[in-house]
Parts: sequence; C-alpha cells; structure tokens
Amino acid sequence: MVDRKHIPNLLTVLRLVLAAVFFVVLAFYRYDTGVVWLLVPAIVLFIAAAVTDALDGYYARRWQVESKFGRIMDPFCDKVLVLGALVFLAGPGFTWFETYVLPSRGHRVSYTEHMSGVYPWMVVVMLARELLVTGIRGELEGSGHKFGANVWGKLKMILQSVVVPAVLLIVFVRESWPDANLEWLRWTRDILVYATVIVTILSGLPYITGALRIARQDRGPAEG
Repeated sequence: MVDRKHIPNLLTVLRLVLAAVFFVVLAFYRYDTGVVWLLVPAIVLFIAAAVTDALDGYYARRWQVESKFGRIMDPFCDKVLVLGALVFLAGPGFTWFETYVLPSRGHRVSYTEHMSGVYPWMVVVMLARELLVTGIRGELEGSGHKFGANVWGKLKMILQSVVVPAVLLIVFVRESWPDANLEWLRWTRDILVYATVIVTILSGLPYITGALRIARQDRGPAEG
C-alpha cells in the first residue's frame, strides 16, 4: 500500500502524465476533418489533470507532507498543462482555412478563423507573465522575501483551468452542428478567452510592484 505522504507527489506526477496524453490527443485533431470526437477525450483528460492539481495541494496541507519535490514540480506541471494547452489551441489544428473565388472579379480570396479564439500573441503574453513572475519570485525568495499566491493569481489559475475545456467544448459543439445558429457560443468563447488574458496580466502586477517596493527598501538604508 502506498504511504499517504507520497500521494500528493504521485498526483503531481500523474498530472504530468495526463498532460502528455492530452497533448498527444490534440496533436491528431484538425478542425473540420471528421475527427471532432477527439475533443471528448481531450476535455476529460484536461479536467482530470486539473482535478489532480486541486487534490495534491489539499492532501499535502491536510497531511502536512509538503516537500521540496512538490514545491518545484507542482507549479511546473501546472504551467506545462495550461500553457501547453493554450499553445495547441492557438495552433493549426484549430485554424480553419477557406478559399473561394469572387464572382465579380474572379479573384481568389482566403478566409482564416481561429476556431478556439486563442491567438499566438495571447500565448506569448501569458508565457511572458509566467517567466517574469517566476524570475521575480526566485530572486526575491532567495533573498529571504516571501511571495504568497494573491487573489489575482488564484483567479488566473481558475480561469485558465476553466477556459481550456470550455473552449474545447464550444469548438466541439460548433463543429458538430455547423448549420445551427450558435453565434452566442462564439461570443461566450471570446469573453472567456479575453477575460483570462486580462486577469493573467493583472495577476502579475502585484509581483512587479512588490519587487519594486522591496528594491527601494533594500536600497534605502544603504543610501542613508
């Protein structure tokens, strides 16, 4: 029987395994090619991985078995899962291309739509936030300053964990019923995606302002 002190770390590793399988499933998906069913296991895998994120921290705190492995791997697995999912959503698998000829002029026109509503620049912004915050926390915590998770950071993680399966579900519905009047789903998708980007940016500001405040405090006595 597995010692319960190892369960949180096992859940963390399981999240990384689930993320890998999730990426493999999405790697075979292409919009409007008859493989829309792949989105169903993708949604299940992502939700299962997100659940392990909630459970490993809960059990680690409840049983007081927090470890260095968990402190390092837990945020690492979170970022791999979420940012990896966003990379796929912004990729060619969710991009729809259509080419048609204008009857009046005979010109060939190409139309492109990101069915996920996630664009590469959004992934760059969110990745930049994670790298910046990780760098700030690593530098300042190494100097003895502590940066706990703030409300914006928790809201960011919740939104990111919700937006990925929600977008996959919306794409599944729109592809499965292309002739239905589902414009409201596109608006819902865009609101969720842009809200996630905005909250992700805002969640990084307290770390920046906190780092600047600490830097001024540390510099003050030396200058005096």
